[in-house]
Amino acid sequence: MKLTAFAFENFPEIEFSSSLSNIILISAEDNQWVWEDGDILVVAQKIVSKSENRIVNLEEVEPGNLANQYANISGKDPRLVELILRESNKIIRTRKGLIIVQHRLGFICANAGIDHSNVRGKDNNPDLWVLLLPENPDFSAKTIRSAITKKTGKNIGVIIIDSHGRPWRNGVVGVSIGLSGVPGIIDRRGALDRFGYQLRVTEIGAADELAATASILMGQANEGRPVVVIRGFPYNLRESELSEIIRSEKDDLFR
Repeated sequence: MKLTAFAFENFPEIEFSSSLSNIILISAEDNQWVWEDGDILVVAQKIVSKSENRIVNLEEVEPGNLANQYANISGKDPRLVELILRESNKIIRTRKGLIIVQHRLGFICANAGIDHSNVRGKDNNPDLWVLLLPENPDFSAKTIRSAITKKTGKNIGVIIIDSHGRPWRNGVVGVSIGLSGVPGIIDRRGALDRFGYQLRVTEIGAADELAATASILMGQANEGRPVVVIRGFPYNLRESELSEIIRSEKDDLFR
């Protein structure tokens, strides 16, 4: 078996409200990538958000009373905290420099995924502009997949990923925040191991494993490789959505 991950080099800077699928197709040609059935396209959240114009100028945000309260606790800009609150279902934990939330999309993350890095607003002042996560990453993934499938005639999957921290471990890893055509979970319950034991609880977080693989090539700073294609995934592609990955609060022993 062989699993390969290929990052598109010299990927252009994404302008706001641009056609991301067309840019990916052009970049694939520039990188001499020939699409095959079963390929999995992994796309960094940031370029999806840029293409969907999810940029906000902090000077246009009016913080409310609750935002000011959490700003005093965290030391963050009250305008940024206001955006965090708008993007979240609930606040989980706070400390200086950090607000952990349940994002409105269901997952737990820091600062609602709102980011300053690699964001350039119209006035080129990075301190005043932030980028929100895509409004509906599943739909974004579906749109990209549909456009590429229509153009190439190949059955591919698409994952949109972001970098998240993890409880009890240092460091960020790539995780899936939007899916189309890629199984989020591979259910191996009922399968036999090498000694004939029947597996009872084994469910594989396949989409997140693919996300972490792609994230290694994407990098976290100025690498400029926000698109990776993975080939050799050893399971069948199928329809999917982010909700199959998110553990429900009633099954979460740590909240």
